[in-house]
Amino acid sequence: MTVLIRPEGQTPDDMKLSRRAVGALGGLMFSGYAVAALAKEAEPVTTDDAGLTTETVSYPAPDGFDLPAYVARPEGDGPFPVVVVVSEIFGVHDYIRDVCRRLAKQGYAAIAPAFFVRVEDPAPLSDMQRIMQIVSAAGYDQVMGDISATLDWASQQLWANADKVGITGFCWGGKVVWQACARFAVIDAGVAWYGRLAPAADATPEQVSSGQPWPVDLAADLKAPVLGLYGGRDQGIPLASVERMRQALARAGQTGSEIVVYDDAPHGFHADYRASYAEADAKDGWSRLTALFAAKLKA
Repeated sequence: MTVLIRPEGQTPDDMKLSRRAVGALGGLMFSGYAVAALAKEAEPVTTDDAGLTTETVSYPAPDGFDLPAYVARPEGDGPFPVVVVVSEIFGVHDYIRDVCRRLAKQGYAAIAPAFFVRVEDPAPLSDMQRIMQIVSAAGYDQVMGDISATLDWASQQLWANADKVGITGFCWGGKVVWQACARFAVIDAGVAWYGRLAPAADATPEQVSSGQPWPVDLAADLKAPVLGLYGGRDQGIPLASVERMRQALARAGQTGSEIVVYDDAPHGFHADYRASYAEADAKDGWSRLTALFAAKLKA
């Protein structure tokens, strides 16, 4: 099984990158699954594009970068509810594109921004140290700016119902879901798949600082219900931190938010291209996502 290092908690030295220009659309053109995590025995779920419109687009981010994104939506005029899909540390590769198509088959316009390609697309890389450097460069302000740009762009599309917006994300993207739901009032619901909730017990001050704001500190700021989906055997996200988040949600009166723990699931249990995939738990989590988005985005 591939064991992945988490992106949060890097030191300042990890962020000293030699940034190079990346073509706006080139960052999304890698065809395949993330090289660093693809299991030889994997049989990934594949969703066709019949009845869908799929495309690679780009739009300006607040820092002036031309941000690429993959979009999948039903054919037709819409308008369709919007779901922002936030990738794992490997960026927008076949798994993330397939998640977008799954959502589009359910009637949503799914948009997956390529947060990391300002530096380099991590999907084709096998060097985990380099991947972590790339991910560490995508700080909170940049990521929130990219989400803001995505929401702004979607609001200008005739096929998008920008009054009905959801967000879902995996691993690194799971943490981003909590952060975005605390920041953007336009988001109506979020589903966070095994995103870090709090710094490790032995985290250094630098690691704590670099990972801020932590979801456990944002409970009172949530502007939409969040469904958190976590694995009981996740070696990087202790159950103690999950319980801290539950307590924070309770103190904040966030009765609409919920955390579900799958006792035997590891980290990455939804990632069907990895050895960590737990089919039953992944399907149950997806059914919960479907129910929440239907209630909040289609009502």
